Amino acid sequence: MARKKQLRQIHQMTIKQFEASFPDEDHCDAYLVAHRWPNGVRCPRCNSDRVYALNTRKWHWECPDCRQGGAYRFSDIAGTIFENTKVDLREWFRVIHLMLTAKKGISARQVWRYMGFGSLKTAWYMGHRIRAALVDPEFRKLIGYVEVDETFIGGNRSNKPKSKRRPYVGKGNGPSADKSIIVGAVERKGPLVARVIANTKASTLEAFVNETVSNKVSLISTDEWVGYRRLGKTYRHATVDHSKDQYVCGAVHTNTIEGFWSLVKRGIVGSFHRVSAKYLPLYVAEFEFRYNHRNNPDIFGAAIAVC
Repeated sequence: MARKKQLRQIHQMTIKQFEASFPDEDHCDAYLVAHRWPNGVRCPRCNSDRVYALNTRKWHWECPDCRQGGAYRFSDIAGTIFENTKVDLREWFRVIHLMLTAKKGISARQVWRYMGFGSLKTAWYMGHRIRAALVDPEFRKLIGYVEVDETFIGGNRSNKPKSKRRPYVGKGNGPSADKSIIVGAVERKGPLVARVIANTKASTLEAFVNETVSNKVSLISTDEWVGYRRLGKTYRHATVDHSKDQYVCGAVHTNTIEGFWSLVKRGIVGSFHRVSAKYLPLYVAEFEFRYNHRNNPDIFGAAIAVC
């Protein structure tokens, strides 16, 4: 009898390891420099590598190639989300670690209680700056077996005042007409891309697929929504009909992307409780980053590199 394949457990940094790695600000600065400039410090303004360290100020450099009316000096936090804030770098690192180790996210109020900040607004501000940094504007197009699906986030139409109800658009008719729409594409056993969209019209969904999925894809699996019907003209496309209780048909299913939607929805309901449409793209970016680095033991280092 064949032995079952053991699932590989990815180890992330524990609290004990975090405290040992970052006992003070100097260790945080050294970690940031190593991950921001792995091939040596470069000027954040002109990208020159001829910078030299200042003996009088630690973690500061001067660039001789972009002097305009005087020498340009910069620190390791110049051009990062840590710049122009009164919060210590070690505190920033603690919050990032909390956000990355919480599978379904951690709310600003919980961060505020845990960190002991003087203001809830500080925790809220830090969380959104971190989420903005985790947005991945550059990604490779998905290949292999890809699943595409959309989901709806928000309260029911009947619970909103008539003046704030949106007109019916596409798939979101009825109780979900006033919800925000997220579309996602995932490469099986690979990365995922998710975006907040305005509607589920064919033109909107096709534009998303063309942007995120390679034309050399082996198969795109979707549900029976009419917005996906024209994908077969460009891609190898197959569907499952959920209305007929059809969820898996050989290699055709959307179970992977629906698993991601469950993480997002459980995170919003259980951790954040309420997410406004204005900031929903930032929360989606956070869930997307955690998902795409789920097998990365140095997910913390990956986050610091993009901050």
